[in-house]
Amino acid sequence: MAAVPPICDFGWKAVDFSLQGIDGRTYNLADVAGPKGTVIVFMCNHCPYVRSVAGRLAEEARALQAIGIGFAGINANDASAYPEDSFENMKEFAREHGFGFPYLVDPTQETARAYDAICTPDFFGFNADWELQYRGRLDESRTTLVPDARRELFEAMQAVAETGRGPEEQVASMGCSIKWKAA
Repeated sequence: MAAVPPICDFGWKAVDFSLQGIDGRTYNLADVAGPKGTVIVFMCNHCPYVRSVAGRLAEEARALQAIGIGFAGINANDASAYPEDSFENMKEFAREHGFGFPYLVDPTQETARAYDAICTPDFFGFNADWELQYRGRLDESRTTLVPDARRELFEAMQAVAETGRGPEEQVASMGCSIKWKAA
């Protein structure tokens, strides 16, 4: 069943983290932040919602980075229960789709919990002051890529880069639920 995150909590402050990237480096929020804003997307390798947009996600990340928006992906899924989401498979998935942004692993799931991440993909768009301005979707694609779909994430973050504010009207992302570890 698809999970849907809540609407944007404008002004909520980004939580710092220290997570390993597929390149072996450890990243925190400042490392991935852009001068005009930052997008953090909770994602994984196996989810059909992520898989259908992975190429477009890579393109939009490059376009956002070009206008001063930092971008990072975080995989918090329980890889022991979902081996497709393993660290090694993250490397292959990123290569396959041409990710030019840090793809980080959250093995303790503490970062996903701190952000109250709900689904994959779950987009968090922050302004330069790390205040939440966008909690919407990439575009209208779900498990099937919609050709020429309106670039909702890009348009929202372009506005954030220019004004510091995201759009009042946002359509929540939809995707697979985060695969939490058993308690």
